[in-house]
Amino acid sequence: MKERAEKGGEEPSVDERYTQWKSLVPVLYDWLANHNLVWPSLSCRWGPQFEQATYKNRQRLYLSEQTDGSVPNTLVIANCEVVKPRVAAAQHISQFNEEARSPFVKKFKTIIHPGEVNRIRELPQDSKIVATHTDSPDVLVWDVESQPNRHVALGVNNSRPDLILTGHQDNAEFALAMCPSEPFVLSGGKDKSVVLWSIHDHVSTLAADQGDTKSPGSGASNSKPSAEGPTVKARGIFQGHDDTVEDVQFCPSSAQEFCSVGDDSCLILWDARTGSSPAVKVEKAHNADLHCVDWNPHDVNYILTGSADNTIRMFDRRNLTSGGVGSPVHIFEGHAAAVLCVQWSPDKSSVFGSSAEDGILNIWDHEKIGKMEDSAGRKARASPPGLFFRHAGHRDKVVDFHWNAADPWTIVSVSDDGESTGGGGTLQIWRMIDLIYRPEDEVLNELDKFKSHLLTCS
Repeated sequence: MKERAEKGGEEPSVDERYTQWKSLVPVLYDWLANHNLVWPSLSCRWGPQFEQATYKNRQRLYLSEQTDGSVPNTLVIANCEVVKPRVAAAQHISQFNEEARSPFVKKFKTIIHPGEVNRIRELPQDSKIVATHTDSPDVLVWDVESQPNRHVALGVNNSRPDLILTGHQDNAEFALAMCPSEPFVLSGGKDKSVVLWSIHDHVSTLAADQGDTKSPGSGASNSKPSAEGPTVKARGIFQGHDDTVEDVQFCPSSAQEFCSVGDDSCLILWDARTGSSPAVKVEKAHNADLHCVDWNPHDVNYILTGSADNTIRMFDRRNLTSGGVGSPVHIFEGHAAAVLCVQWSPDKSSVFGSSAEDGILNIWDHEKIGKMEDSAGRKARASPPGLFFRHAGHRDKVVDFHWNAADPWTIVSVSDDGESTGGGGTLQIWRMIDLIYRPEDEVLNELDKFKSHLLTCS
């Protein structure tokens, strides 16, 4: 906002914005790792933490490689060293090369994926099990620890999924979710439907034998062997959208309730206990296609949606009626292009992030709306209401990001970079300085404990 005023209303260029951001990195961040990707990754997710040490923890990270066909598309399992708070020196944080790969991220295993990986989602009950979407009607399920590591070469056979979830009649490319309370999988696609599966009978036996064509948990009546992998039929198919379903999400407190958004501008709430028709349908949730949705894990009344109209809207489901009437609690305006991903913080109920095609990842706190005032008592006008941090480290559209539940203020984000910014993709793992989100007195009191150590060092 400030730059725009200084230049007579002009937006700063991507390079100008990035240069300014880079100069502020030591001030804004407690830690930042920048990892150049040869091929873009359209999704990124944290896996399980597997080692804790004094200064850093080690954790799995799930990525992909969306190639041009010269080599196969892959699902990548990486090991990430997550530096603990107050450990990284400012000079270390600021010294990175956009063309380099971070020493904190190392590839652990490669799965040859049948087609592009459009979306990755991990199973909360067992985060080594992930589901992926590609350009097909099926959802692929993988036990990433049991899958063999594959060498990437042209003409190599695809890895064999541990489960194939069938039920869509057309490609299902992006809308994918895993249930927090039960091993259920939810998907949406171009067939305008939302499809629900249970993989309860399969979780314990996934990838028991990669060479065995017998279906894991083959006692289940809806499973059958397949040359590509064992298949599981849908538990339910839900109709109500009039266009492609772009995102889906479970209610955190019920495996039978979920929501979906699509290119018909609708937000739909479903309840599997009452049938396959919408429980609530908000006909005009936004003024354009809806790309993303998330359900608040701390307060199940609040649902976020992000749209091609550049806004995020927060709905209170208590204000939505079966006739589809409902207005948002608040409209968040801080992006200059379509919003691609929204996600609530695992740590604080009022905080969420949003990423967009403008290359920005915004962090919001809806409790700060109307309360963010400067020292003179006037409302701060430098940023949109509720916005308290802008991550401008990407130079192209930020297609996905994920809060780290094991280290709640650490975020991984990926951008799909165009030729103007060197192509490929950029992976960043970052944690903003806690002075930004914690009470100032609390942080200063904590830092006071380090005063004698700092004076000694100086």
